[in-house]
Amino acid sequence: MGISEEKASLRTRYRRERSERYLEHSFEHLADSQEFDKAKVVASYISYADEPDTTALNLALIKKGKILLLPRITGKDLEWVSWNGEQSQISQSKKIAEPKGPAVTELGDVEVIVVPALRIDRSGYRLGQGGGYYDRTLPQFSAFSIGLIHPDEISSEDLPREKWDIPLHAAATPDVVIRFQ
Repeated sequence: MGISEEKASLRTRYRRERSERYLEHSFEHLADSQEFDKAKVVASYISYADEPDTTALNLALIKKGKILLLPRITGKDLEWVSWNGEQSQISQSKKIAEPKGPAVTELGDVEVIVVPALRIDRSGYRLGQGGGYYDRTLPQFSAFSIGLIHPDEISSEDLPREKWDIPLHAAATPDVVIRFQ
């Protein structure tokens, strides 16, 4: 079995496990962590289904005066849109909610990027949903990268890796931030 097939098999298993034991958690506490506290511009995402919920975190960051960028899918890539917390500026495209408005063209000011993940291993490598959006996006950022996961989603074994996989700087559960680099 090749790496791509192994990843696909793990995604199926991890999605099933996540859906069987999903509990809603808040990640709002991250807004007070050192990396988020000193950042002026944060890129996050709008969670869906049984992903770790980003709602409280995103709103807490806006309340703290941060510039919050959210992704919008355009073809095979993500573009980033500034969001001020207004629900009227969010549109629903199938199961994914995306921000409305003009895309930000300069991403060099982003100091923290919040990344979705199904699992993260002890070296910071993540297994995502399989679209490759963040694999293509992360190289554009020099920001501190942090993946959100449920408490039992740190892998004790190395996840399969491909040449384009980039380790995250940290993983966050509802209770703890684990820094890798």
